[in-house]
Amino acid sequence: MNVPPSVLVENVERSFGQGDTIVHVLRGLSLSVCPGELVALYGPSGSGKTTLLNLIGALDRPDSGRIEVIERDIVKMGERARARLRRREIGFIFQSYTLLPTYTALENIDLALRLPGLGYFERRKRANSALAAVGLSAWASHVPDELSGGQRQRVAIARALALRPALILADEPTSGLDTATARRILTLFRGVAEAQKTTFLIVSHDPMIVEYVDHAYDLQDGRLAPRLIEDAST
Repeated sequence: MNVPPSVLVENVERSFGQGDTIVHVLRGLSLSVCPGELVALYGPSGSGKTTLLNLIGALDRPDSGRIEVIERDIVKMGERARARLRRREIGFIFQSYTLLPTYTALENIDLALRLPGLGYFERRKRANSALAAVGLSAWASHVPDELSGGQRQRVAIARALALRPALILADEPTSGLDTATARRILTLFRGVAEAQKTTFLIVSHDPMIVEYVDHAYDLQDGRLAPRLIEDAST
């Protein structure tokens, strides 16, 4: 039985600017990702990797083309429906962490779990479990200023995992992490993907990630080119 893809991108175009200053970032890009797959997206800064994540995450709209997430055409959806999809089905790991400075690590995760309407005890259970999974149980009551950059990154990862979404979009999730911790996080991603059929789209410059993913692509000239998994160079 054929399983519908978690992410389907067809002939997507996205440009920025106007007149003589228009920059064509994505040029007829297409991508299909199945449930439970890990996919890595490589490319130099400014190549459009984050733009692509924002389009798939319903944070931006393409100039043309089709995007389906969890069998929903998000290009045709209204803003309220897109926001509901983001709250319930998509986990985001931003490079900038986006943690609230006056909230503890546990509270930052708990806040994200309030949006889909989870009850208090379920929120706390998921938040504590996610912090334990990234090795931060002892730091649950610490605010971001009391955490290192790598620890903040792990809180952001825990926040996305605690939602248990169908899709996780990760922008440089291993940046700021030492090699051992990065490998632990990538192994965790693989385990979550296998156990929950969560799909991961990972934007990165980290060559190590190709060891953990099912497919890897290079974003060049606005399109994706498959990268051999054995090729660990950037």
